[in-house]
Amino acid sequence: MVSTSLKPMEEIVRFPPTFIPETIQFENYAQTVQAFPFFKYMRNTLFITVFVVLGNILSNSFIAYGFAKIDFPGKNVLFALVLATMMVPGFVTMIPQYILFTRIGWVGTYLPLIVPSFFGSAFNIFLLRQFYMSINNELTEAAQIDGANHLYIWSRLMIPLTKPALITVGIMSFNGAWNDFLGPLLYITREDMYTLQIGLQSFQNQSTTQWNYLMAGATLVMIPTVLLFFFAQKYFIQGMDLTGGTKG
Repeated sequence: MVSTSLKPMEEIVRFPPTFIPETIQFENYAQTVQAFPFFKYMRNTLFITVFVVLGNILSNSFIAYGFAKIDFPGKNVLFALVLATMMVPGFVTMIPQYILFTRIGWVGTYLPLIVPSFFGSAFNIFLLRQFYMSINNELTEAAQIDGANHLYIWSRLMIPLTKPALITVGIMSFNGAWNDFLGPLLYITREDMYTLQIGLQSFQNQSTTQWNYLMAGATLVMIPTVLLFFFAQKYFIQGMDLTGGTKG
């Protein structure tokens, strides 16, 4: 992708292909940024991504705490139903969701892309629940003896102790929202609200594709996710260890 982003079109279509560009064109990146409102679309994408990450961290950690540390009738059955939703493909619920958001007047806004993240997702709930269960119950029992309620225990005790898992959820949420193409394509109708993934389609049409500009744009869009994982990879690896929570 990076190699193609630095080539002129005549070299891209040449056969046999070359891995290292014979003519390096850094101006492809400048042309890409100028070809469509890159920075406006980046601002739109970042706006959606920030709220999606925030929603996923808050909702999934709160729900996972309930499944891990609060006893209530039917907890195991309800948790099994939550996990069962992982087997339902997203394409099955796509049309019903679109009909729902159309009827409540959310199509054409960012709400269909942001609001669902505040209602949890099965995988993230499972991941955080495993981390919460690895924390000794004596910590929560001691806090309850001191008069702390569940909301206080979750916000002041559990969240600091499960930072690796929360960062893992944040990284995956950021990656999913930043690279989401189908969601904005379905629900965003105004051009000034487009995201970067939709903006990259401006280099493709029915007759030809400007591969050098498309690959340059894809490289620029990829940089934030690579940097995020590079700086947070230690927490990501710890967060994916389902038995590596704080033992107390």
